[in-house]
Amino acid sequence: MEGKEEDVKLGANKFSERQPIGTSAQTDKDYKEPPPASLFEPGELKSWSFYRAGIAEFMATFLFLYITILTVMGVSQSKTKCTTVGIQGIAWAFGGMIFALVYCTAGISGGHINPAVTFGLLLARKLSLARAVFYIVMQCLGAICGAGVVKGFQGDGRYQMLGGGANVVAHGYTKGSGLGAEIIGTFVLVYTVFSATDAKRNARDSHVPILAPLPIGFAVFLVHLATIPITGTGINPARSLGAAIIYNKDHAWDDHWIFWVGPFIGAALAAIYHQIIIRAIPFKTRA
Repeated sequence: MEGKEEDVKLGANKFSERQPIGTSAQTDKDYKEPPPASLFEPGELKSWSFYRAGIAEFMATFLFLYITILTVMGVSQSKTKCTTVGIQGIAWAFGGMIFALVYCTAGISGGHINPAVTFGLLLARKLSLARAVFYIVMQCLGAICGAGVVKGFQGDGRYQMLGGGANVVAHGYTKGSGLGAEIIGTFVLVYTVFSATDAKRNARDSHVPILAPLPIGFAVFLVHLATIPITGTGINPARSLGAAIIYNKDHAWDDHWIFWVGPFIGAALAAIYHQIIIRAIPFKTRA
């Protein structure tokens, strides 16, 4: 009996990472840390899959802006919020579209649909620099086109009167408050992306069916509920850029830097937290 107790004590520190109760055993046989992506991969520029992925990002961001900006404007044009879907409906539109679009495009491009997500994954060495830049360009173009189609349907007068779905810091809040809200909101989103798509988690918890787009979409929904009253919720620089370009008013451009700086800081913090604190990948590499 004493020998068994000693084995248990040794076992507590025998392995670098203990398995949580209720999860399947994790061995080197069923999981190995994937190597980091190269910053430059010239060969991928000659691959059709590279351009197909960019087109998928363009189309997904186009559809995302089209549905969500129309929803925002539908709420804005109503005289009473009781006859509209309200803030909850706007949040569901953003979260629901991310759920659907990530599900549709994950197998083609990874389903980023957001420059902040792409930036975070780049910092974690999940994709090359060329692919990240290409994705961000295509996401921004898709967002501009999506917002442009909404303006075409609504007409210039109505579109301008309803604010065009552009992100601005609300009255009563400082730019610092808006920046903080964008940093924290994007951290929640990108951290959820890392957790939901973690290859080790999938290998370890293979008996637990997890649909990655679901927690990602739900994170977007919750962040919108919290920050719509503050900034209208950006957490996606392409979404903010597309609406700002088509709306093109000074007050939208005055705050626009917040919707790039905030999400990129939030994405960087999420990448550092997940890769270094949670997964301790740099320390494993040295070992």
